[in-house]
Amino acid sequence: MTLIKSISGIRGTIGGAVGEGLTPLDVVKFTSAYATFIRRTTQVASNKIVVGRDARISGEMVKNIVCGTLMGMGFDVVNIGLASTPTTELAVAMEGACGGIILTASHNPRQWNALKLLNEHGEFLNAAEGNEVLRIADAEEFDYADVEHLGKYTEDNTYDQKHIDAVLALELVDVEAIRKANFKVAIDAVNSVGGVILPKLLNQLGVNSVEVLYGEPTGDFQHNPEPLEKNLGDIMGLMKRGGHDVAFVVDPDVDRLAMICENGEMYGEEYTLVTVADYVLKHTPGNTVSNLSSTRALRDVTAKYGQQYNAAAVGEVNVTTKMKETGAVIGGEGNGGVIYHASHYGRDALVGIALFLSHLAHEGGTVSQLRATYPPYFIAKNRIDLTPETDVDLILAKVKELFKDEQVNDIDGVKIDFPDRWVHLRKSNTEPIIRVYSEASTMEAADELGKQIMDVVYSLA
Repeated sequence: MTLIKSISGIRGTIGGAVGEGLTPLDVVKFTSAYATFIRRTTQVASNKIVVGRDARISGEMVKNIVCGTLMGMGFDVVNIGLASTPTTELAVAMEGACGGIILTASHNPRQWNALKLLNEHGEFLNAAEGNEVLRIADAEEFDYADVEHLGKYTEDNTYDQKHIDAVLALELVDVEAIRKANFKVAIDAVNSVGGVILPKLLNQLGVNSVEVLYGEPTGDFQHNPEPLEKNLGDIMGLMKRGGHDVAFVVDPDVDRLAMICENGEMYGEEYTLVTVADYVLKHTPGNTVSNLSSTRALRDVTAKYGQQYNAAAVGEVNVTTKMKETGAVIGGEGNGGVIYHASHYGRDALVGIALFLSHLAHEGGTVSQLRATYPPYFIAKNRIDLTPETDVDLILAKVKELFKDEQVNDIDGVKIDFPDRWVHLRKSNTEPIIRVYSEASTMEAADELGKQIMDVVYSLA
């Protein structure tokens, strides 16, 4: 059994001993700590906390415990039921709530679940806030409400449509152009909430032909739920048989978006953000942001429009913070996460789909032809296994010194930018490894660069 405590919440496998898995007692403890933090820090008068969940098998059990605990802490709970992460984020703001909890382990397999914690803006807690929640939990520094001050419980199942309405209202979402294009779309919703909300979105965008794989929200995922090529054989096979213009693939909580071309080839998760940014920048001048491990193609597209690209540390809250600092109009992560400031500061596959289809409708041609218009980069992902005694920080400092004549960024590990390629070394927060991401114009060159830097690290260890 596994239990991971981090600044963004608590994630673990269901069952086992207390403190070793995500047990009911662990859920109560961390929900109580979060409620205590919100009570002490919120700037809004509301007493509401929004709860949404993906379709995981454990979701009903965890939801009941979370809602009951919040009521026991004196908060009024608004349960929005089966809902995507971005839907829950928007619901917090729309409700005027003082916080929200999303019950999802994102792309993790079915035995996992998690509590993702939101502030009053429907955005993830920052590092200092997350650490304070963890401190409160460790100290068990919470008091429950007496019988006169227990919270109330309500259910509101209208937020899927409210989310869709918000997407349709975006100025750059061109429903008429999408309708005229008469797109034929396929979806892989991996047996979670995407199967509920995405067909509705597409229908209201004017897409009349939608074929859904794994749309029933049972939580019994029919394949590994991370939207990577190795897990998507069924939807890729469907596309190879012809008859569809594009396929959209999401993870269980619908904040990541991958796409498959009309010929069955992967569009490339890294290029979801690149493509949407191209469309946004064409109509809205402004800066862009992605994390350090994302493709250089976003920088290239941003420069094409005479705008400024900035890199952030890995993590959604770091990207959104940098977006606000730099006035970015679009940002996100290379894992298919699109954050569009005109909507909200959270990764949102619905926004990504609507902007992508608008762009495709305007450009014409096929999805593979559109993909070919962007700079070709390939990212290799490796890891260096170390002993628990290894001083990873010291190794990274030595690497930084060795490559001091190159462009080096050390806000999150060490990223070395060469003229035509880059490599990013980042310490894992959960195990004694260094993650090594490298990008070049071919996969072979990217992998070779990564292995060269790995050899340097091994010589220093």
